[in-house]
Order: sequence, then C-alpha cells, then structure tokens
Amino acid sequence: MNALEQTVSTPSDLPVYFKLAMVTMIWGGTFVAGRILSDALAPLFAASLRFLLASLALLSFLALARIPLARPSFKQGLQLAALGFFGIFFYNLCFFYGLQSISASRASLIVALNPAVIGLASWGLFKERLGALKVAGIVLCIGGAGLVIVSRDPALLQGATQSWLGDGLIFGCVLGWGIYSLFSRDLNERLGPLQTVTWSILLGTLMLWLACAIGGEVRLDTLRALDLKQWLSLLYLGVLGSALAYIAWYDGIRRIGATRSGVFIALNPLTAVLLGALLLDERFTAMMSLGGGLILGGIFLCNKPLARSRKKAI
Repeated sequence: MNALEQTVSTPSDLPVYFKLAMVTMIWGGTFVAGRILSDALAPLFAASLRFLLASLALLSFLALARIPLARPSFKQGLQLAALGFFGIFFYNLCFFYGLQSISASRASLIVALNPAVIGLASWGLFKERLGALKVAGIVLCIGGAGLVIVSRDPALLQGATQSWLGDGLIFGCVLGWGIYSLFSRDLNERLGPLQTVTWSILLGTLMLWLACAIGGEVRLDTLRALDLKQWLSLLYLGVLGSALAYIAWYDGIRRIGATRSGVFIALNPLTAVLLGALLLDERFTAMMSLGGGLILGGIFLCNKPLARSRKKAI
C-alpha cells in the first residue's frame, strides 16, 4: 500500500471523525473551566494541579489495564521531553496566564486559528499537499468559528489595550499546540498514542511543578478555599480535558494526519454556544447557525478530497 492509499478518507474513518468531534467539544469547555479557576488559583499552580490529576488518571488506567509503561530510548526521551515542554508546560503557562487577561470567548476566537497554523506548518515542514479544497475547508472552519464567537459577543472585536497581552499569550497556546500535534508522528507510530501522551504529560507535569516550586506558587492552603464548582472544573480539566482527550487526539493524528484532525478544533466555539443555549437558556442566533454550517462544511471539504484521490490511485 502506498502513502496515498494510507491517508485516504474511508468509511472506517468515521469513528475517528466522531472521536475527534467529541474531543474538541470537550476542549470547548476547558476555556470556561480555566476561567472559573483563574480567580481562585495562581496560573502556574492551577496548571500543575491539572496535569497532576491527568498523570494520576493515566497511570491508574495503565495499572488497571495491566499495560506496562514503555521505556523510551534516549532519543525518544528527548522527543517526549520536547512534547512535554511545548504541549504541556508552555501551552498551559500561556493558557492560564492568558485567561487572567481576556475572556474565555475571546481566547477561543484566537484558538480557532489552530487549523491554519497546523495546515501551514504541515505544508512547510513536512511537504504535506494542501489542495485548493483543503485550503478552502480550513478557511471556512476559521471563518465559521469566528462568526459563531463574534455573534455571541460582538464586543470581542473591541478589546481594550491591556487585553493584547492576553491575546499574545493565547496565541502562544496555538503555537505550542501546533508543535505538540506535528512533532509526535514518529513517537505515535513507535510507542502508540497512549504511551506518547502518558510520557509527555508526566514530563510536562514535572516541569510545571518544578517551575511552581521555584516560583514559590505551591500554596496548598488555597485548595481548602475551592468550592464544588471549582473542584469540578479542575477535575474536568485534568481527567477529561487532558488525559482522555489527549489520547484520542493523538490517535486521530496517527490515523488521518494533523491537518485533517486540526480542522475539528473549529467545533470548540460551536459546542460552547450550543451548550449555552441548551443548558443556560442563552440565545442561539441565525448568524451562529450560519457559522456552524460553515464549520461543518469546512471539515467536510478538508477531508473529502482525499477520498477522490483514492479513486485516481486505484
């Protein structure tokens, strides 16, 4: 089987699409959960607790499933450390510090740039072919996500001067996540998504706690002041938004590639407004519906061309 046939869209990809959609919907809630915690915990301490919980969840799963933790080679260890730094340590510093300056909605608007960053980096670094329809799909996803978010809160485009620091930090999340997504390919194939995610999270968690200790931000007394909503937010971030979601994300990248997986991130803001309409009685406008349609159309276009390529290769 040649490389083209390995990356085509097939009916067997449908479970992958469903899994990626669920993952990005979970991530849609992490901005809200992070915002809830931003006033209660120091950013570095909140990130450290989040990934301590994620580490415990992953190690518990490996123990219950009787799966031994892999022993990576020295080279693989360096690669895993790099993933831990950019995808866990750097990403979460930007995430929690950024959410102290800007709203969760504004942050999700910036994160909607992820598909473009991943697609362009895949093209520039790994020579991944970006056809016209795939580019159109990425543009539709970004435009649809922006329309959904801005329709919800038009004031987002009129940010105050002090919000630009928060904007820059959240864009740091985009860069960190792009590196975490793109430079895992070799490890994903050799170690598998579960081992790759577990090791990267363990190493990233160690970096977070070291930085937290050096910065004097380990304050266990603040945990006693957390209310139920804040504890649930922390558990959501650690177990669902990190441990489980990261494994599913890496599995999706291994199966259909980083660019085709990346466009699903555009579902994050759509999920947020849908949950707001269903659970909080928030309004759901026609413009939001249009934005949702653009997102779904963009995801379809970004994945559809490869199915046509398959017919030509046969």
